[in-house]
Amino acid sequence: MTWVGLIVALVGALGYALGAALQQYEAVAAGASLKLVRRPRWWIGGVIGFAGACLHAVALSFAPLVAVQPISVATLVFAVPLAAFLYGRRPYRAEIIGSIAVAVGLLWLMLLVPQHNVTPRLSDGAALGFLAVIGLIVLVTQLIATRVHGPARALLLAVGAGVVTASVSTFVRVVGGGMQGDWGRLLHWFTVAVPVLLVCAVVLLQRSYAVGYFGIAYAGVQVIDPITSVLAGSILLGEPLPANPSTAIPAILASALTIGGTITLGRLAPDHSRPATVEAKPTPHPVSASSDVS
Repeated sequence: MTWVGLIVALVGALGYALGAALQQYEAVAAGASLKLVRRPRWWIGGVIGFAGACLHAVALSFAPLVAVQPISVATLVFAVPLAAFLYGRRPYRAEIIGSIAVAVGLLWLMLLVPQHNVTPRLSDGAALGFLAVIGLIVLVTQLIATRVHGPARALLLAVGAGVVTASVSTFVRVVGGGMQGDWGRLLHWFTVAVPVLLVCAVVLLQRSYAVGYFGIAYAGVQVIDPITSVLAGSILLGEPLPANPSTAIPAILASALTIGGTITLGRLAPDHSRPATVEAKPTPHPVSASSDVS
C-alpha cells in the first residue's frame, strides 16, 4: 500500500506544481489581494492545486509522512520551467541548476529517513502545542518580512507558508492514517482544523508568490514543508528518524546541496511583467546579491 501512496503523491505533486505556477503568475500581476478572486486563471490554478492537495491527502492515508513528503520535492524541477513558460521565456540555466540542486539535495535527505509505517496517534495537548509553535513561526517570519525586500522577503513568507502546509499534512496523516476503516473517527476537531489551516496556507502562499521570485518562493515551501512534516512525524507521531552515524556525512552533503540551490534561486531577478500587456518585456536574469529588487 505504500507504493500506492507514493504513486498517488507523485500525480498530486505534479498538479500542485502546475497550479502554483498559474497562481503565481496572477499574484504577481494583481498582488496578494482580493483582486485575485476576479481572475479566472487564478481560480483554475487553485482548482488544479487543490486537486493535487487532495491526492496528497489520499496518499497520506496509504503511506507515512516520511515516505510521501519527499515526492512533492521532485516537482520543483517542473514548476520553475512552467512558471517561465507562462512569462513567454525559457528557464535560465541558473533556474534549472538551482531547482535540480534543491530537489536532489532534499530528496537525498529524505531518503536517509527510514520508512516504517506506524499508526499515527496525536493527543489534543500535543496538537495544540504543535499549532502554537507553527503560529509563532508564522508570526515571526511575517514580522521580519515587513522589514526586508526581494528574495529574502519571498523566502521568509515561503517559510511561513511551508510550516502551515506541513501542519495540514500532519493533521491529514493523523486523521486519514488513524481511521482504519472507522469513519466515525472523522468526527474530531482535527478534521475541522485541516481546511482552516489550508486556507491560511493558501493566503501565505499568495503573499510569497506576489513578490515575484517564484523559484525561491516555491523552493522555500518545498524545503520547509517536508522537513517540518518529517520532524512532526518523528516527534509527535513516533515515526523513526535515521540514527545511524554513517548517515551524518551524506546528510551534511545533501544539506549543502539544498542550501546552494536555494541561494542560486535567490540570486535571480523577479518576474513582474506580463507578456500580454507589454511589448518589450524584461526577463529575469541572474543578478548579484547587492541588486535587491523588491
